[in-house]
Amino acid sequence: MSDVVALAEARLLTAFGEPDARAAVTFLGADRIEVLRFAAADEGGDIVRYATLGMSAQPMADPTAMLADPVRGPRAELVLTVRAGRADTDQVLRPLAVLAASPQVEGVVVAPGASLDTGAPLWPDAPFTSVLVAEPGGLVEDLELDPPRDPVRFLPLLPMTPNEAAWKRVHGAAALNERWLRHGTDLRDPLRAAVPLGD
Repeated sequence: MSDVVALAEARLLTAFGEPDARAAVTFLGADRIEVLRFAAADEGGDIVRYATLGMSAQPMADPTAMLADPVRGPRAELVLTVRAGRADTDQVLRPLAVLAASPQVEGVVVAPGASLDTGAPLWPDAPFTSVLVAEPGGLVEDLELDPPRDPVRFLPLLPMTPNEAAWKRVHGAAALNERWLRHGTDLRDPLRAAVPLGD
């Protein structure tokens, strides 16, 4: 485990407490990715959070760059928050690990406003096959690293239905966020319906 990953884990534990479960996934040509599960007892016990660990070991590189910088570049971990007990959301561990490995495997730079597609439901019977990457800083503060390394940002993920993802591609992330807000959408509900998109 790199020093950056160890620091990222410490930041997650400071924010969420000790994880009640963790799983590791290894992909060919990529560092090991762990997914930590946290039960949020401070919020009535009905919230569970999943956070990746290992994505921040390497900076994300622009896929058009001739040579990847081993030091500079954005670093991130992913955080998904859902309501517990309504669906088998623990099955999201592998899809989350796949998304966290995508910068190393596919040269993707994950940033706020981006859509990430898993190609399959996030968990059994989930109406979501993709996520919107939200702005960091709300749940877990950025982890500052010694220069010239960029800070590690903990990026929240918001599940999207296929229709929402298609609408977001046309209208943008800000417009979808505004629509969710206007309709009072519970983005933590693992079985929620798509927000109305025609009004």
